Amino acid sequence: MKKDKPLILVTNDDGISAPGIRALIAVMAEIGTVVVVAPDSPQSATGHSITINDTLYINKISKDNDVIAEYSCSGTPVDCVKLAVNEVIKRKPDLCVSGVNHGSNSSINVIYSGTMSAAVEAGIEGIPAIGFSLLDYDWNADFEPIKSFIRSITLEVLEKGLPESVVLNVNFPKLGEKEIKGIKICRQAKALWMEKFDKRKTPQGRDYYWLTGEFVNQDHGEDTDEWALANGYISVVPVQFDLTAHHAIQKLNTWNWNE
Repeated sequence: MKKDKPLILVTNDDGISAPGIRALIAVMAEIGTVVVVAPDSPQSATGHSITINDTLYINKISKDNDVIAEYSCSGTPVDCVKLAVNEVIKRKPDLCVSGVNHGSNSSINVIYSGTMSAAVEAGIEGIPAIGFSLLDYDWNADFEPIKSFIRSITLEVLEKGLPESVVLNVNFPKLGEKEIKGIKICRQAKALWMEKFDKRKTPQGRDYYWLTGEFVNQDHGEDTDEWALANGYISVVPVQFDLTAHHAIQKLNTWNWNE
């Protein structure tokens, strides 16, 4: 690997053949030396799951003049990051980027997202990390309009670094490059899925279920990721993996826990 360029780990949750990660690899190859370790099949909505009760496999896909090395992995996005750092690269890269996800990972979706879990895992490992997502679920989505923004955001992070224990969740609206109004630093909107289960029966009479539901945004603030995307902006949310509700500690300390 060339030492004069940043070493960039690329992963995702849609699988190594997804158009989104191919677009991301192309941009990263202009910036640094790229190592790709990504799932060999779609792993959407796997969250921060890891493989502990099964074997993991890595297959080398290709290598191009010491600029790009690609590996497919049988595990989850988080498995990919762990294996990349410990077995493939065997050192911490200068940056980890995850995506570009086919579909947004705004608001509560960050909890379920394999894309963002890979970025969070990199952050846990002490690696600056960014998760990229496009608000377009089409497999043939057009990623060209967002490539220049991916490049500029990546270069900014490489130059300035990120606050300790923070990774970035970047979501793009489905717009042309010139239609995007700019970038907004946002907070995560208060939104949730109102879930339902479609109950059906197999020909043998056994019940089975399909998860369905409706996404409901309960947050009317103009400083949220949902507002930014709805109004033509790229949303950038700083995400932390310390899940402690620090604001609740003082109140809980007033309870009579030991009586």
